[in-house]
Amino acid sequence: MVENVSQVILIAGPTASGKSTLALELAERHGGVVINADSMQVYRDLRIITARPTVADEARAPHRLYGHVHAAENYSTGRWCVDAAAALASAKQDRRMAILVGGTGLYFKALTQGLAAVPPIPAEIRDSVRKRLAEEGVAVLHAELSKRDAAAAARLMPNDRARVTRALEVVLATGRSLLAWHEQGMPASLDPAGAAKIFLDVGREELARRIGDRFDAMMAAGALEEVRALAARHLNPSLPAMKAHGVPWLIRHLNGEVPISEAAERAKLETRQYTKRQVTWFRNQLPDFARAEPREAHSAIETQLRALAK
Repeated sequence: MVENVSQVILIAGPTASGKSTLALELAERHGGVVINADSMQVYRDLRIITARPTVADEARAPHRLYGHVHAAENYSTGRWCVDAAAALASAKQDRRMAILVGGTGLYFKALTQGLAAVPPIPAEIRDSVRKRLAEEGVAVLHAELSKRDAAAAARLMPNDRARVTRALEVVLATGRSLLAWHEQGMPASLDPAGAAKIFLDVGREELARRIGDRFDAMMAAGALEEVRALAARHLNPSLPAMKAHGVPWLIRHLNGEVPISEAAERAKLETRQYTKRQVTWFRNQLPDFARAEPREAHSAIETQLRALAK
């Protein structure tokens, strides 16, 4: 066991790579606290379909930032940074090792490098807004902007296509006004040089098998009923929680559009496609994360911790 309990571990990797299991093992070994860095596991309505730690797992070690956000909220990277900084400070005060774990690369980047004045807009949001611009016109987008970000809308001409589009993209992607981003960036909360950092590297075929097995297990555990309850609330389909992997396809099944077998296979396919993007993003954006196969990751982290403790 490493004596310096104030140390921090960052565990990243693609969906279904075994991150949560590794984090829990380390938390038990070092008396640590597990802090969520997954943008979908923050939603309390999505325990099963996002493979959040179980109640039994949470009883084995403290867990933070899991299921603390309502599905009707558009939880942003900026809000997570504030919450994560508070969780890190609490762990340090309690003399617990902090173990941040998840697959949301932007969370790790913002935590260790700070948040740019305006963070990158996800391609799906950018493409959706621009498609709407072409189909519905700028007046409709400005009207929506007025509801979501009245201050920014008031400063823009209703027919200014470029600026209206940009302002709407930013508030949809981050939950914050473009004006707020322009006023103040967010500094880094953690020096990455002082943390152990690992990215779980799983072969493509093995990862595909894990994704399939995990989705089947989630279905057996009641994922469909969980999504049925979410769909019954008739939330805006553009909300992040409504786009969690598996949710849109299971809703389509519940609406009678596709059989359950097709919904499951399409959900698995989209998850596999997403993991390819995750791997590429981390390789390009956070190259200082050591890469290790799951069976070697525990040892690799312990080696880093010993080096940092010297």
